[in-house]
Parts: sequence; C-alpha cells; structure tokens
Amino acid sequence: MGNQQPFSHRLSKVSLGALLIAGASQSAYAQLSCSNVNTDTLGIPGVRVESSQPVAESASLPAHCQIRAVTAERVGQDGHDYAIQFEMNLPDQWNGSFVHQFNGGNDGEVKAATGPLLSGNTDRTALGEGYAVLSSDAGHDGSTYPEAGLAGGSRFGLDPEARLYYGYKTVETLTPIAKQIIHNFYDQEPEYSYGVGCSNGGRHAMVAASRLGDAYDGFLVGAPGFNLPKAAVQHALDVQQLSAINGDVRTSLTDEDRVLVASAVIQACDALDGLEDQMVSDIAACQATFDIDNYVCAEGQSDACIAPAKAQALKTIYAGPKDRKGNALYSDWAWDPGIAGGNWKFWKISSGIPPWDNLPLIGVMGSSSLAQIFTTPPTEIAGDPATLNQFLLDFDIANDGDMIYARRGKFHESAMSFMTPPDVDNPKLKKFNRSGGKMIIFHGVSDPVFSYLDTENWYKRLSDNYHGKADRFVKLYPVPGMNHCSGGMTTDDFNLFEQLVNWVENGEEPEAVMASHRAGAEKFSGWSETRTRKLCPYPQTAKYTGGDPESAESFTCE
Repeated sequence: MGNQQPFSHRLSKVSLGALLIAGASQSAYAQLSCSNVNTDTLGIPGVRVESSQPVAESASLPAHCQIRAVTAERVGQDGHDYAIQFEMNLPDQWNGSFVHQFNGGNDGEVKAATGPLLSGNTDRTALGEGYAVLSSDAGHDGSTYPEAGLAGGSRFGLDPEARLYYGYKTVETLTPIAKQIIHNFYDQEPEYSYGVGCSNGGRHAMVAASRLGDAYDGFLVGAPGFNLPKAAVQHALDVQQLSAINGDVRTSLTDEDRVLVASAVIQACDALDGLEDQMVSDIAACQATFDIDNYVCAEGQSDACIAPAKAQALKTIYAGPKDRKGNALYSDWAWDPGIAGGNWKFWKISSGIPPWDNLPLIGVMGSSSLAQIFTTPPTEIAGDPATLNQFLLDFDIANDGDMIYARRGKFHESAMSFMTPPDVDNPKLKKFNRSGGKMIIFHGVSDPVFSYLDTENWYKRLSDNYHGKADRFVKLYPVPGMNHCSGGMTTDDFNLFEQLVNWVENGEEPEAVMASHRAGAEKFSGWSETRTRKLCPYPQTAKYTGGDPESAESFTCE
C-alpha cells in the first residue's frame, strides 16, 4: 500500500492479481494509446474492451481516455446473461494514483467514472484532480427486467451468484483489473489507491476494507449501509407505522409536523453545545435529554404540539425493528433537527417522483430489495407501487425479519453474509491496519436511510478492539442536521477526501474539519448564507467558545 510494499507484492494478494500479471502482454505496456486500446492490446484475460475513446477537456474535467469494458461474463442460474460492465477514465495528466468509485442504490448501472468526492459540494471529483477512476454496475444490468417495472432493479436477486457479485465479488474482481489497466496504459503502477462511496457505496468501501485490506491505501466512506439488509427491515417498520397514522404514507407526517418535531428537539437540545443556533452538536447529550412524550398534544390541544398517533409512530420507528423476543433487528435512531429536511421527507414520506410519488423512495427500493435480494428464499415481486407498498405492509417483522440471515438450497450465503463486512459485529480490520491503511467515515445525524447510531456503535466496537486507539487509522465524523449523504438543515460542504489524502500520503492526522452551508441550500430562518461549522472526530463535539455565532472559528472540538 502506497510506499508500504512493492506493487507486485500487493497485487498478488488480491484475487486474480497473479493471473492478470502473468497473462498481460508486457510488450504492449509502453505502446498503448487511447486510440489503440482494444481487447487484444490491453491483453488482460477475461476482459473484453467495448470501446476506447479520447475525451476532450471540459469546464469541469480534464482531457482523458475513456475505456468501457466487460468482464466475468456468464449465464446465470435464472437464465439471464450477467457480466460486470465497467468504465475507466484515464486522465492525460495523471497524478499517479487511482480512485475506485463505489456507487449507490442497487447498482445496476455504470455511473460516469468521475469519482465524486462526496458531501453536498458536487463540483469536486477525483477525475478533476487527476486520478484514474473506475466505476461499474456491480455485476448486473438493472435494465434487464423491464417487465418487472419498479422492481426490475433488484430482480437480479433471484440469481444467487448475482447476489454475491453485488455484495462483494465485483470489487474483488475489478480491483486487480483496474490496477493492471493503469499499469498497461501508463507503464506505471498506481502509487496510491483509494475507494470512495456513500450509502451502498459506503457499504462497498467498508466491505472492501475488510476483505481486501491490503489492496487500498484509504477509504472515504459516507453514510455507510454496511447493515443494509437490516435497514431494509427497518423500511418495512417505517411504512407500517407511518401508514397506520391515517392510511397514507404521503400525508402521515406533514411538513409542519416535521418542523414541530425539529423545534421540539431544538428546544430540548440546542443549548447543550453552548449556543442556541438550531443545530445540535452534542448528539449523545441530546439522546439522553430529548423525550418526544413531553411535546405530545394534551386532550383538546392542537397547536404547537405533536399529535399522539404521530408521536407514537415516530417513537416506534426511532426505536428500530424488533424480533418476536424483543431483540433489535437493526438499530435505534438519533433525534436531530434535520428531520425537517427535504431529503428526510424524500426517503421516508414521499419521493414526489412519478410513478413513485405515492411511496417514499425506501418504499420502492426497500420493498423490492427486501423481497428479492435480502430475504432467503427470495420473493419475486411485481413492480407497481401498490404491490411494493403492500409487501412492506404485510411483512411480518417479528417472525420473518430473521430471513436476512437465512440460507437455503442454491442460496448458499445469507444476505447478512454477502452484504456485510465479515467482521461487522466484531470489527478489527487487521489487514487494513497492518498495511497502513486509513479510513474516514462521515454520517449525517438525521440520515433517514441508515442510522447514524448504527455507525457510531460499529465505531465503538472497533475502538474497544484497539483499546480506544482505533482513531489512529479510522476517523468518524458525525454531521449534525445532515440527511442521507448530503442535504438537510446543516453545513454539508466539506472536503474530507483532502484530509484522507494528507493522512495517507503525508501522515497528517485529521482533526477538526471546516464545513460550510451551501448558498441556496435549505436552512432554518435566521441562518447566515455563509454559516460555517467545525466537524469534530468522534467522540469530540463542537462547543461554542465565544465570538461570531455564524463562524466555525467560534467553536472548539472537545
């Protein structure tokens, strides 16, 4: 990793690495140019080049060579054709390093390999900074099943091998291939290798850190869905509880309701960090302080209070799903003012996007994924909104939630086996740590898709395994008010990738990180458009120490 050990030694530890080096056409290395890259000249066994073309410099991206290729082609047990489709962008002015762009959702599409560097600022990309970048569809084409409608993106879950590629095999397969392409194209190995992703992309990163610990120097991980099958069970709970309020998820919690809850959290917790600014930095103290029952409407009261049925639904949702013995099937959730954010509504209440507009996005993705990928045996499900919604309403959480751990017949691995890091319950990341790897994780405290508290508890277990010193190679940054990956009532413009690179390459350990409010982004009234805050590495929190209340300089991490 980096300057830790020779490239050939590192790559040989990765699945397929030795085969690729042995089979590659060494004589072609110094002769490749974008115009003559094809299957034969690239010379990597099992890799078929579909196109290679130069792309001119644009306002946001440098001139680069774009290679689109396919590997791991096969016919699935369900009779459909499968393959890993991927794109590599190789800049003319290469900085010598590589970024694996881990994509989100159910994958199934080759997103443009630009390497978004996460946070609410979408202008920063790895390709724009001179990195060679890889993106893939994770081993399945989401457009293969048009007859399945909205469930088509997860229909691949009926094939057991496609499940494994989605979970971990695609990253294992492509990591050595990408490095070999870089070697063949530039006649030079990448000096440093990074993985970057949010949501399911963050899950890919954490799985790679666990399974391929010596293949990457650093990971930037956002809102990691490392317990994605468990979160899918949570989505069933969400839909059941919200629908029970008035029979319609879309109108279960109005914008005014969510603002009322946010205001209640602010009233209880805002001053805990030393400043009343409609942001809650002391997360732990707020969870111990806030009780939604204190804000429920009394009999005959209707203004400035939360209706009892709505408060009860939120209490049940925030407590997380339970099995028939009362044991947690996922995680509890953090109370935070970011519940007022539009991104929270988008995922939990209503996406507002036809034909999904009568379901929250988790009702679409969560339903089809729970049915077809995360439970065993899978349930083939129709893709119309009514059917998707009904599946979640009918899902027996207490008795069937443990189907995410099941194996049966040709499905030799459970969802919790192929989707999560092998050491998820007792994280150690031994190989990654021994190899000198570094990881930065960030997570919005008001993330409506994956619980911040689940990530915090994972980090606590990692820290316990390193006697409180896990921060020597892994840092966690909670982002108050932020929703899923970005957005919410927050300051979500920050550059943690820069911090990661400085840590990996220069030994500069990250500390407090500047976060800015994006001009035009949603916010509570009274906020300055130029508000800045400090993101503090867990377990520190930002405390107000005096000065301009809109400036990060007025806070210290304690």
